[in-house]
Amino acid sequence: MNKELVGKVFGCIVLGAIITVIGVVAMVMTALNAQGRVYSLLVAVTTVVFIIYIIGQMFAPQKSRLWNRALFVYFLFCTLPVAGYEISSYYHNSIPIVSEAEVDLEQYKPFRTGSKIQKLDQPATLSLQSDLPIIDGATALYPLYASFVQAVYPKKDYDLDDSEVMVSKTPKAYENLLDGKVDVIFAAAPSEEQLLAAKEKGVELKLTPIGREAFVFFVHAENSVQGLTTQQIQDIYAGDINSWDEVGGGYEFIRSFQRPENSGSQTMLKKIMGGKELMKAPQEDVVTGMGEIIEQTANYKNYSNAIGYSFLFYATEMVRNGNIRLLAIDGVKPNKETIKNRAYPFAAEFYAVTAGTDNPNTEKLIEWILSPQGQELVEKTGYIPVK
Repeated sequence: MNKELVGKVFGCIVLGAIITVIGVVAMVMTALNAQGRVYSLLVAVTTVVFIIYIIGQMFAPQKSRLWNRALFVYFLFCTLPVAGYEISSYYHNSIPIVSEAEVDLEQYKPFRTGSKIQKLDQPATLSLQSDLPIIDGATALYPLYASFVQAVYPKKDYDLDDSEVMVSKTPKAYENLLDGKVDVIFAAAPSEEQLLAAKEKGVELKLTPIGREAFVFFVHAENSVQGLTTQQIQDIYAGDINSWDEVGGGYEFIRSFQRPENSGSQTMLKKIMGGKELMKAPQEDVVTGMGEIIEQTANYKNYSNAIGYSFLFYATEMVRNGNIRLLAIDGVKPNKETIKNRAYPFAAEFYAVTAGTDNPNTEKLIEWILSPQGQELVEKTGYIPVK
């Protein structure tokens, strides 16, 4: 066989192997993280360049020096955007995140040594040893209902994900309640979607107020804006106000973060909007358990131009992020006193929510929560009692 032909066949085999390896690398990078998409594009372009380079070496070997120089120049120019991208990624990744996922709920577990939950000074007037109501709820309320459990339930380890005392976040907690998987949840009022889901299932939700809380907005600690009006909040989240200088701040674009749909805080924001349509929330790519990349509402990142929102207890006690500052609304700062006297405009009740459970101890538990002992724990935890 002609040596030149053998060489070309071998070259084609090598070319095929290189393309296969690069393709596999690109798929792995894409599956590992969202940044892999950027590098997958780079790998794809590099694959084409390699193909051209190898074909050129095979069929025009007399121009080998030219091909080598072209390949060198290509890799030289690749380093510039890659370096810029990595520097940009490092900066964005260094910005602190205020997210429920960042809170270690283990430190609030009942009966845990050194647990941060509040405790009664005397034995509870209610003691449940069997037929324990299955509880779920919002992340921000877990320290509170964990304190109820510490006072009333038998001592044992209650797994956060699979036990009589779980914390699935508000959207999932409502789903579990409507599906009859739990007896009671502790959460903010349901969203319109959650009310519609209850109606479709023929379930009537019973909401029992057990405490009050402030819905707060926060910015980077160095933001010069100290407060906003309700109208300005509406305009920012509707996209009508886009720069901080329009509300007395610096000349920076406002990066207004939102929370996932049907979460307690997102439901509260919609109520505040007064019928105004929310602008599209910032999105981010995340990797699912199957390696698939999906787009979801981005977590709040504390950029100098950011604004976000949560509930007062979560923002001040569970996160304790000294890099954020709470805003006054309509001239009133959020604190226990302004929540109690209702001077702060965005204060609201949170609830023990049931959906027709047949567990006889559920109503006993809620009655005890509304008793002086239960309300004492509400206040000790950092919320405002309703009684």
